[in-house]
Amino acid sequence: MATLNIFFFVLLIQCTVFTGSSRQLKKSNVNIDSYGDNTFSVISFGAIGDGKKDDSKGFKRAWDAACDSSTPSPTFLVPQGKTFLLQPLTFNGKHCNSNNITFQIDGRIIAPTKPSTWECNRNCHHWIGFQNFDGLHIQGSGIINGQGGNWWKLSCKDNQKSCQLRKPTGFMIGHSKNVDMKGSTFEESPKMHIAFEDSTSIHATQLTIKAPGNSPNTDGIHIQRSTNVSIHNTTIQTGDDCISIGDGSKYINITNIECGPGHGISIGSLGIMGKTEEVEFVHVRNVSFYGTTNGVRIKTWQGGHGHARNIRFEDITSHASTRPIVIDQYYCPHKQCKNQTTAVEISNIAYENINGTSHKETAVQLSCSESSPCRNITMKNINLRNEKQKGKTSSYCLNAHGLRNGRVHPNVPCLDKHDNF
Repeated sequence: MATLNIFFFVLLIQCTVFTGSSRQLKKSNVNIDSYGDNTFSVISFGAIGDGKKDDSKGFKRAWDAACDSSTPSPTFLVPQGKTFLLQPLTFNGKHCNSNNITFQIDGRIIAPTKPSTWECNRNCHHWIGFQNFDGLHIQGSGIINGQGGNWWKLSCKDNQKSCQLRKPTGFMIGHSKNVDMKGSTFEESPKMHIAFEDSTSIHATQLTIKAPGNSPNTDGIHIQRSTNVSIHNTTIQTGDDCISIGDGSKYINITNIECGPGHGISIGSLGIMGKTEEVEFVHVRNVSFYGTTNGVRIKTWQGGHGHARNIRFEDITSHASTRPIVIDQYYCPHKQCKNQTTAVEISNIAYENINGTSHKETAVQLSCSESSPCRNITMKNINLRNEKQKGKTSSYCLNAHGLRNGRVHPNVPCLDKHDNF
């Protein structure tokens, strides 16, 4: 009889422990699925994916688990077939155990619709951010939608000095290296869709970026203070620059891009408020522009310092872009800007094999500073025609110096003809 009592006592303890564990598991909203030891699905950590409930906590728990995992190559999984609503969220790789982390984004991620419901004290730098990584892969067929429509309606009249700071970048990679991005679609960001900041060795390919042509400041990809960045095989349709390259960027390789609508591919703007800013060693190749306001553009503010140099544009096709080739050292998006003598120096800029049509007569615009003229500008095999069958095509040259070779149409008379380059 004593033995039987002991048996029932042990059984009671086991049942109590099992029941308590089940309650604790239910309370934490964690449901461990059979994805494998190296895969951390947000569903397993409490995310619902109905597009209505905030899934930020589930994403945070899944990330903590992946970051702390002892597996050499953990995968953070956003599964397909579901829509996840996220508040502003930053993933920090600084103290993770692995230097080879994959974010597999196959589902749909959306931001809050109303700016007033964003939980970031009304001054969001970005919506989804990645910082301090060394070895990061972001891939998958998923869609990241920033629900920017209501943000675009906000104006400086409504928000005064903070109007531009309020609008967040959609997807930001910062202070990281050895980052690969592949396959995802980015839509309707409040401001820039993707930003690479203070990073090195970034490779982005097969991305799709979409926003209405009239959406303000929605650059496709912005590069700032970053080196060794390559962007390939990507389609960008936005309301601002398809790709913009800002201060501190060098060794940038851009290839096989379809751009339009948008403002083209831009170096700058550089030198705002007298700043010293620099961009160099940029190669843009195999790009098609469709109805963009610019094609390949370099823009700097009067009064700035620094340089934009060693930049090459080649194998470019313009389909009715308003200004296919632009250098503008008098950049001023306002009604009036103060005339100043200093300028960001522009030199060693090459244009080769640029063809297609221009929406307006002036297809080539080189507007350079009198105190700091553009130097060593070269053009080879340029053929730009007015999209109107009988329309003329012309160029505008001011304080630009360099060489031209082969057929250059329209003629750019400020460049001397030379057959040996």
